[in-house]
Amino acid sequence: MLSNSMSQGLTPTELVAKQHQQLTLLVQIIANEKQILQQHDPQELLTISQEKNTLLLEIQQLDQEIGQNQAFAQDKAAGKLTQELAEITELLNHCQQQNRVNGQIIQQSQLAVERMKTSLLENHNKNAITYDKKGKKSAGLSSLGLKA
Repeated sequence: MLSNSMSQGLTPTELVAKQHQQLTLLVQIIANEKQILQQHDPQELLTISQEKNTLLLEIQQLDQEIGQNQAFAQDKAAGKLTQELAEITELLNHCQQQNRVNGQIIQQSQLAVERMKTSLLENHNKNAITYDKKGKKSAGLSSLGLKA
């Protein structure tokens, strides 16, 4: 985590450069997250999620610092940071779009797991059907008093 003292004293250009660097790193983390989601690796997913959350907190903190920086506001109003801010906006839009893709991968994975679970339960229930001595179907373990 960044401390307030780390970013204090930076010029508006340095603050924007730092924000650009953070968003570039976020783009890479989101790309890595997508690969991990496609590989179905829960341990790696946990690790990358922690990295992503830490970086998002740092981005939020820096953004708050920039929002309170008078020199930044003056330089922005004077049009001095137009190109840099356009690049940051483009990076941010890219991150949001890629994050939506990752969200769709997660949603599809959850649906696949639900379908598999349903299929396994159906197969289990078919296998659990037994016949009593009169030839009637029954499901469950009657010896234990359990019924499906």
